[in-house]
Amino acid sequence: MKNLILPAFALLIAFSSCNNQQPTTQTEVSVPVRVTEVARKTIRNTLTVNGTVSPTGTSEAKTESEGEYRLQRNPRTGAPYKMGDRVNKDEVIVKLENPEYILSIRPDAKALDWENARSEYDKQKSLYDKGGVTLNELKKSEISFLNAKYDNENSQMQMSKLIVKSPINGVIVDLPYFTPGTKVASGTLALKVMDYSKLKLNVEFPEKYITTVFSGQEAYVTNYNLKDDTLIAHIDELSPAINESSRTFKGVMLVENPELKMRPGMFVKSDIVIEKKDSTIVIPRDVIRKSRRGEVVFVVENNAAVERPIKTGIGNDTEIEIVDGLITGEKLVVEGYEMLSNRTKVKVQN
Repeated sequence: MKNLILPAFALLIAFSSCNNQQPTTQTEVSVPVRVTEVARKTIRNTLTVNGTVSPTGTSEAKTESEGEYRLQRNPRTGAPYKMGDRVNKDEVIVKLENPEYILSIRPDAKALDWENARSEYDKQKSLYDKGGVTLNELKKSEISFLNAKYDNENSQMQMSKLIVKSPINGVIVDLPYFTPGTKVASGTLALKVMDYSKLKLNVEFPEKYITTVFSGQEAYVTNYNLKDDTLIAHIDELSPAINESSRTFKGVMLVENPELKMRPGMFVKSDIVIEKKDSTIVIPRDVIRKSRRGEVVFVVENNAAVERPIKTGIGNDTEIEIVDGLITGEKLVVEGYEMLSNRTKVKVQN
């Protein structure tokens, strides 16, 4: 936009020169400028580091028995589970069919024995309280009940080996394909689940920031291919040791990724907030000029550019805080300031 304003100003000067036919009447040319209203906002000074994100949890599940492979349906989609599906811990993904194995375990018979033993034990306790049976008879009933309970629990544990559950909350990232009914052996990889609702980012900080960064510090993480999706992160770990070769120290950041937009393995940029001011006057850094009065900016008053000395605070590459010299609501010149001096007449462009 600056390129539009400067040529326009040059044309005005040329036009004025060509029409200088009345030497007794001289009109001061107004410099075209653009302005913005001075306002308060938050400013952050950041330290930028790069790295590759990794999941906070990865776990595999293998078959614990042999049997015919049966992939289950995802209750959220109605379709068989597939890679990319979100799953919860202990969600059943695969079942194995093995009639011979079940027959050897006899789960139904063990459950019935336990129910009968429990009923008998309850009956014996009631009779003992009334003096109907001896303590020895009650103890025998209790032992039978406990043995039946153990046999039933052991049977159920053996039966659980015919199902494969998700070991953690996360996303299925590997699901080996087997034709339904294929007999698979015990110890066969059935699925791999990854939790990346939070991501880890391992970074290296330059030595000079050893007193600047600290645990819990906020950061903004962006992938170069997903520039519109900035995620919040915090420093989780910091090493106190400096690498003598690289003059850096290690840190680990945790990145909040609830919508799973960022993927494990992505290369990212992390802007760590090392300074922050809320509700303070902030202006573009490049509008500041040097003068004999120090750093100055131009504000528009009564169609004239007024040079205003300022004092600055924290800043970043593009913006800077103004701690003295400006008040909210003033019209700050942000384009065309290169051609201005104090009290130059200006014309504000829309």
